Amino acid sequence: MKKIQECYNKKYYTEKVLQFGEGNFIRSFVDWMIDEMNKTENFNGSAVVIQPRNNDSIKKLNEQNGLYTLYLNGIKNGEAISEHSIISSISRGINTYSDYDEFLKTAENPELRFVISNTTEAGIAYEEKDHLEDRPQSSFPGKLTALLYHRYKFFGGNKKRGFIFLPCELIDKNGEKLKEIILKLAGLWNLEEGFTEWINENNTFCNTLVDRIVPGYPKDKIEKITEELGYEDNLLVEGEQFHLWVIEGPQWVKEEFPADKARLNVLFVDDLTPYRTRKVRILNGAHTSMMPVAYLYGKDTVREAVEDKVTGKFIHDTIYTEIIPTLELSEKELNDFAQAVLDRFKNPFINHYLLSISLNSMSKFKTRVLPSILQYQKTYDCLPKRLVFSLAALISFYKGDRDGVQIDLKDDEETIALFKRLWANYDGTRQGLENLVEKVLGYVKNWEMDLNEVNNLSRQVTDYLEAILKKGMQEAVKNI
Repeated sequence: MKKIQECYNKKYYTEKVLQFGEGNFIRSFVDWMIDEMNKTENFNGSAVVIQPRNNDSIKKLNEQNGLYTLYLNGIKNGEAISEHSIISSISRGINTYSDYDEFLKTAENPELRFVISNTTEAGIAYEEKDHLEDRPQSSFPGKLTALLYHRYKFFGGNKKRGFIFLPCELIDKNGEKLKEIILKLAGLWNLEEGFTEWINENNTFCNTLVDRIVPGYPKDKIEKITEELGYEDNLLVEGEQFHLWVIEGPQWVKEEFPADKARLNVLFVDDLTPYRTRKVRILNGAHTSMMPVAYLYGKDTVREAVEDKVTGKFIHDTIYTEIIPTLELSEKELNDFAQAVLDRFKNPFINHYLLSISLNSMSKFKTRVLPSILQYQKTYDCLPKRLVFSLAALISFYKGDRDGVQIDLKDDEETIALFKRLWANYDGTRQGLENLVEKVLGYVKNWEMDLNEVNNLSRQVTDYLEAILKKGMQEAVKNI
């Protein structure tokens, strides 16, 4: 069987985008859009991909010459459509852990104009242990600040060599937050005032919101797909037809990044807040709150979870009775969006695995679900039982076991170590469970607050967790 790189005559474009992240989402969203703009708007640009974590994913990307197949499956213009294409908008990948000099050298390219990232919610974080001299810095903002400083020095502070930043991490004010951390690191590293002025005056940090469900690599049907394609593709990815990118920033940005002219669903707006709140709380909140409940119940995919009589009712009621009541948009708009979300969850073409959603679930829960819990309590003076049950289920999920089978937990090392220690020390008693829950809710580094101070939360989480452990998820969720 041939490889994908042997079956496609790749066209090379100018490297205009510095992309942090090589995962399924950014390749099926951003790189697909760049590919579309190259086809329809003569964008004539490619992305050089920077690996934010130390793994072998960039090696796989380079082995395939930056090429991969994207399947888009779902409803398009009212019809169920499955279509695929080879994406050729990635020029190359760089591993900062093995080729740091090449990483810095990208900053010397005068044609480089955009910095786009998708490093998960945990990626845009300040790490005071990072130093300018590190090769590489441990955090994404640390690597980026070092690269920006190299560009600033190389071009002598040229005002025309700033970047447009389009971060895709699902945190509020992601562009502003990224800029804030860069400036904080510049101060920590005692970089000259001119660099800070260059960042402030000659770089544009946009807040953005992204929306596309991306199940990723279709492992359950890859053999059939490979036979149909006639070539092997280790980076093949599946996504839904629906896509939305809301970019909050100066209107002139769309002239340089003409996604809207390529008939892509990209909105350039003055305020993305209403779009973000609706999407994060309903779509992402439903994903994150369903994951531990449905997975421990025995379901493996989102579609299975939504279509099951028990877990489907749990998900539906969570959205309509606990999430929507905390939002300020019109009831019709919220209900219509929620119904569209549930329809997307049932996409017949896609197997969106719950374990793929579980990456960095603690930080995701803080961003996507916790605001609904706190707002619900503030509005109704009681806790939303399904969302709180989901938190208890998440703690049980991090025990790392489903019916005697080990769960491949994926989170930062500190979080994994915390749960491993807590569950190892659990003695099986009610008091031991209360202590375990207290430690999790008191994990301020993740929650950015002590959740033990939320009235009745600790007791209710403990009650639900006890029910899950004693009765099993299938019985415990029925009582909810």
